[in-house]
Amino acid sequence: MQGLQGLGPRRAVFALLAGGLTLGLLALAWRVLAGGGWTAWEALILVCLTANAPWLGLSAATGLIGFAIRLFARDPIAAVLPALRHRCDLDASPIEARTVLAVCVRLEDMATVLPPLARLLRELHAADAGRFALGILSDTPCGSAAEAEAQAAAALAARLPPGTLLYRRRQENTGFKAGNLMEFLDQHAEEFDFALVLDADSTMSATAVRRLVRVMQADYRLAILQPTVAGCGAETSFARLFGFGHRHGARLWATGQAWWQGPEGPYWGHNALLRIAAFRRDARLPLLPDGSHILSHDHAEAALLHAAGWAVRVLPEDAGSFERHPPDLLALFSRDLRWAAGNLQYRHLLRRPDLGRLGRFQMVQAILHYALAPLWFALLPLAALNVVSGGGEDTSRGGLLALLVAGFVALNMPKLAGYAELLLRPGRAGRAALLRCMGQEIVLGLLLDSVAALERTSTMLQLMTTRPGNWAPQHRHARAITWPGASRRFGFHVVVGLAFGLCFSKGGDFALLTALPICAGLILAVPLAVVTAQTKSITDTKSVTEVDVR
Repeated sequence: MQGLQGLGPRRAVFALLAGGLTLGLLALAWRVLAGGGWTAWEALILVCLTANAPWLGLSAATGLIGFAIRLFARDPIAAVLPALRHRCDLDASPIEARTVLAVCVRLEDMATVLPPLARLLRELHAADAGRFALGILSDTPCGSAAEAEAQAAAALAARLPPGTLLYRRRQENTGFKAGNLMEFLDQHAEEFDFALVLDADSTMSATAVRRLVRVMQADYRLAILQPTVAGCGAETSFARLFGFGHRHGARLWATGQAWWQGPEGPYWGHNALLRIAAFRRDARLPLLPDGSHILSHDHAEAALLHAAGWAVRVLPEDAGSFERHPPDLLALFSRDLRWAAGNLQYRHLLRRPDLGRLGRFQMVQAILHYALAPLWFALLPLAALNVVSGGGEDTSRGGLLALLVAGFVALNMPKLAGYAELLLRPGRAGRAALLRCMGQEIVLGLLLDSVAALERTSTMLQLMTTRPGNWAPQHRHARAITWPGASRRFGFHVVVGLAFGLCFSKGGDFALLTALPICAGLILAVPLAVVTAQTKSITDTKSVTEVDVR
C-alpha cells in the first residue's frame, strides 16, 4: 500500500515502547505480590493483571507518543497526515468533487436532526454551489413516524435548491446502518464522488468538510478520512464532563495511533468522508457464519479497504466535528451493550484472508475492550478475598500504592497526556478553570471505573446467553433519573460495593483506605446516576465544552 514505506521503524518503536511498559508493569506487580510469599488469591490477581497488561501498555504507549508529537512537532497534524504538509496550497485548491452528506436515520426526531444539516448545506453552497447535496437515508419502519419524517424532509427540500436534498426510505433495514449506506451508494449516488457519513446526532462545520474534501482530492488512494469528534449539545453534568475527558483523550490517542498505523488507520463509522467508488467496490461486509449481519460495521470495513490497498486515515483534530455524548449513566451503559454485542461478532472474521492484518488487530482491540472486563473487575473481589483470608499482610504498602497509581496512569495516559498538553501550551489562559474541570472529570472517571467494569462484566454474561437483536435508537437528550429508578438499576452495585468495603475493612485502615476510591464508585452509584443526570452544571460550561484544541 502506498504510504507504508518508512512505517517499519515507527512500528518497531511503538512495539518496543508498549512491550517495555507492559513488562515494567508486570515486573512491578510481581515484586509487590511476591513480597510476603504467594497466596492463591495473589496468583489469580497476577493472572488477571497479565491478561490486562498488554492493553495498559498499548494505551500508555499511544498516549506518550501522541503527547510527544503534539508538544514537540512543528505541525502535529502534518506529522501524521502527509497531505497537510503543503497546507497553504491545499487550502487554496478548488472544490471539484461532488459530495453527498449521507445521514443515516431510524426513528429520529427530525426537528432536531434537520436544522443543523440545513445550516451546514447553506454554508457549503455559499462558496461551492452545486458541489454538495444532502441525503437522508431512512430505515424508519412504516407508520406515523415514517410519515412525519417524510413530511419534514419534504418541507426542508422546498426551502433548498431543486435536487439538493435526496430522501430515501427502505422498507426493511437489512444490514442495519451499513446496509442502509451501501444500498444508497449503489442506487442513488451515481453523480457523487464522495460521501460524508453523519449520524443523526452528529454534524460538522463547512470549514471542516471542505478540508476533508480537499485532502481526499489530493490523495487518490485515500478511501476514508475522518477527524476526531468533540461533544456538542451537552445538557447534563455527565455529558459535559464525559465529553471533556473524551475530547482531550481522543486527540492524543488518535495522534499517537496515526503516527504508527499510517494509512492503515481505524474507521469509527461517522463524521467521515468516503470515496464512493472505493467503498462501494471493496468495503462490502460479509455475512457472519450463521447468516446474520454485522452490527459494528466500521472496523470490518476499514480492514477490507486495507486489504484492497486503500488508505484509511484519521485527522487528529476535532475542530468543526461534533456529536452528542450520552447524557447519563443509563444511556452510556445502554450504548455499551450495543457496542459490545457488535464488537464481539468480530471473532468470526479474524481468520478471513480478505481482511488486512492491521485491520484485524484493530478488531482484536475492539473485542478485548469488552472481553477483558471480567478479568479487570475480578481484581477487586480477588483482592478482597485475599485480605479476608489474611493474605497481603507483608505486602509493601509503598509498592502497592505505586502499582495502583501505575495502573491508573497507564489506563488513562491518553487523557492525562491531553490535559498536560493543554496546560503546557504557551499563552494558555484560564488554567484555574481548566484544572477545576480536569479534577472533576478525573474524580468522575475514577468513580465510574469500577461501575463500568461491573456493568461490562454483566454485559459479557448477558451476551453469552442472549443473541443480540436489532439496535434501538439511542437516548441523546437529558431526562430526569429518579432516586427509586436509580436504586432499582444500581442497587446491586451498591450492595457489591458495601460487601467489598466490609471485606477490606478486615485488613485494617490501610487496606480500607487503599480500596476506598475503587469501592466508592459502586457504593455511590445511585447518587452518581441521579446527580450527574441533572441539567444544572457542576462546572463552567464554556471551560468544558469550548476549550480550543487547535
